Amino acid sequence: MSTSKQGNKVARTAERRRLRNRLVRRSVKTRMVKAKSSVDGGEESAHQKTTLAISSIDKAVSKGIIHKNKGARLKSRLMKKLNKK
Repeated sequence: MSTSKQGNKVARTAERRRLRNRLVRRSVKTRMVKAKSSVDGGEESAHQKTTLAISSIDKAVSKGIIHKNKGARLKSRLMKKLNKK
């Protein structure tokens, strides 16, 4: 920990942001896995799950948690897999 008040405040806010970012990244990964598995399984809900995954990717990109190019790459791969079936 820092010895200054400002340093301590920066450390606290950084920790809060880290936890929030981890939560968002984990939810994006979870939705990606669910969408991929439903597409591979040929489920009827694959389109809906893919839409949810894409919207969560867009939210993460808009918050700056994921880089915009990575978001575009993830969405492209999901749509490619969905349209293949």
